[in-house]
Formats: sequence, structure tokens, C-alpha cells
Amino acid sequence: MASNKQTKSALNSIKMQAASEVGVPLNSGYNGDLTARQAGSIGGQMVKNMIASYTQNNAQ
Repeated sequence: MASNKQTKSALNSIKMQAASEVGVPLNSGYNGDLTARQAGSIGGQMVKNMIASYTQNNAQ
């Protein structure tokens, strides 16, 4: 089972990748200058990627 630190690190990595995919400039640390639309697009892309990963892993 992954530790809390490992889980946070993995989610942060997924978040940075999702931000890159949707073209939102995300910095490590404070991102309070993002609009709600930008933050929502990152979250939506994260969910989309996690569902695709889950589906792919369970299809095998």
C-alpha cells in the first residue's frame, strides 16, 4: 500500500501532466491566479486520464 507522501506525489504528477495537456500554466506551489475554468479543466482532464488508465489496466 502506498504511503500518503507517495500518493500525494503521484497525484501531483498526474495534475501537472493534465495541466500540460489542456494548456494551463501550472506552477509547483501557489496557483491562486488560475481561473475557475482553468482549474476545472485540469480536474476534468485528471479524471479522464484516471478513468482511461483504470479501464486499460482492468481490460488486461
